[in-house]
Amino acid sequence: MKKSLRPLVALLAAIGLAGAASAVELRSADVHNSDDYPTVAAVRYMSEQLEKRSGGKYKIKVFNKSALGSEKETLDQVKIGALEMNRVNISSLNSICPKSLVPTMPFLFRSISHMRKSLDGPIGEEILKGCEHQGLVGLAFYDSGARSIYAKKPVRTLADVKGMKIRVQPSDLWVAVANAMGANATPMPTAEVYTALKTGVIDAAENNEPSYEGFKHYEAVKYFSYTEHSMAPEMLVISKAFFDKLSPADQALFRETAKESVKFQRQKWDEQTAKAIDIVTKAGATLVKDVKKAEFQNAMKPVYDKFITTPDLQRLVKAVQDTK
Repeated sequence: MKKSLRPLVALLAAIGLAGAASAVELRSADVHNSDDYPTVAAVRYMSEQLEKRSGGKYKIKVFNKSALGSEKETLDQVKIGALEMNRVNISSLNSICPKSLVPTMPFLFRSISHMRKSLDGPIGEEILKGCEHQGLVGLAFYDSGARSIYAKKPVRTLADVKGMKIRVQPSDLWVAVANAMGANATPMPTAEVYTALKTGVIDAAENNEPSYEGFKHYEAVKYFSYTEHSMAPEMLVISKAFFDKLSPADQALFRETAKESVKFQRQKWDEQTAKAIDIVTKAGATLVKDVKKAEFQNAMKPVYDKFITTPDLQRLVKAVQDTK
């Protein structure tokens, strides 16, 4: 190599090493087992966009399959800055972020399109900001479909649920919802549900079709009854301790790429739902659609009375209901 080129090569190498050293890889937690699950894939998509648009400065590594712990455990890590990002069901935030209760309320949304329209606007932005005092910056909402009850028997009426041991998310609200149906609420981390269904520790659980399929719960209980009692979304959060260290431009980039990942996630969600339905029905599961939803909805007044107790929460519930 000519002597005159050596300094240039050394300089380019140094620049390359400095660029590599400055690259930041964030860790993001998720409990879902499938690497192709819509929320897992969506955060990976966000990482691709973030890496591309930041010139390689930032990327995200997703740790799914509860590799970093339960949703509660990983949320605690994000709050103190020990973990950078987390995808959680919004009910995991209910006890610490009051406004997160609103989209979690049973039978609040009339349809998936109503849910999306409500959360894509000012209502959603207000709720996303509602956890910052807890060290969590809300970046985006992901679809979680409509949650329904699955059990060893069909559920068509409120009477069918009476006395049933139903696994619910570890949340005071979800305990109240199950109890209002006349069931015995059994809070439990996601990772324990399959064994609990198989061994009869619980009689039923409630979730969407991709989770029913993805966690293999259809192997344990064969009736998926469309109560559609909740359309509570997932929420993508980032540690405020990490976020506050970013420049305003980089903060905007994180928010933008998170929002871009929502479109990707929704398309993936719709495809995954159709695929999950096909898999579980071919495996012998029965989809029960003649559910008397009005009975379930009418039983929820005590839940609203208990949790939507402030003018602020009542205002947000009404704003959602008034969204056309």
